[in-house]
Amino acid sequence: MIRIFIGFDPRETVAFHVLSQSIHARASEPVSITPLMLSQLGKLMTRERNPLQSTDFSFSRFLTPYLCGFEGWALFMDCDMLVLDDMAELWALRDDKYAVQVVKHDHVPEEEVKFLGAAQTKYEKKNWSSVMLFNCGKCQALTPEYVNSASGLELHRFQWLESEDLIGEIPHAWNHLVAYDPTVPVNEVSNLHYTIGGPYFDDYEDTDYAAEWFTEKDQMLRCDQLAKKG
Repeated sequence: MIRIFIGFDPRETVAFHVLSQSIHARASEPVSITPLMLSQLGKLMTRERNPLQSTDFSFSRFLTPYLCGFEGWALFMDCDMLVLDDMAELWALRDDKYAVQVVKHDHVPEEEVKFLGAAQTKYEKKNWSSVMLFNCGKCQALTPEYVNSASGLELHRFQWLESEDLIGEIPHAWNHLVAYDPTVPVNEVSNLHYTIGGPYFDDYEDTDYAAEWFTEKDQMLRCDQLAKKG
């Protein structure tokens, strides 16, 4: 079973469901998808919202290994994404010598503001944590107590690991930063990440690869019906 946890924010509900559709439509192996909803995490997430926190799941993502009982593997993804490949291909890249595997972006955004007026933060390892393949047994530092008390930089810069040697790499195609990375044919991309703002927001409805997102949304809403007899 491919275990996937997707960050959930009520302001991007449609993004979560379209991403889930894109995963299921292409997966060749069974997939389990869990939304990380604050309303379902109860006492596990108690930290106050930081003014620089752009989504509800900025920190809850790091509870993924705990929610798996620190056993096996799990994948975390931001919700503002669209998968274009078989998730089994990413799942097959799991390597037991690592605690976590990510796309190691060298990303320094130029803008100060992103979707819904959220501040655009800049820090080392920016966007590494937006797709994380967790080897849960090697992530036991990520207890609820730690996730609720550690600084954002400690969490997103992976300072909870004993060594950076425990951070493995996955192909860049699995976290293509829309409007940052060069535009390439969709057959060269495995996962689109609308990190500045998804096409479901009016201000970004014409962003790169918007047509692919709207096509997937239409597929999610598909409902074939028998033709009515005259």
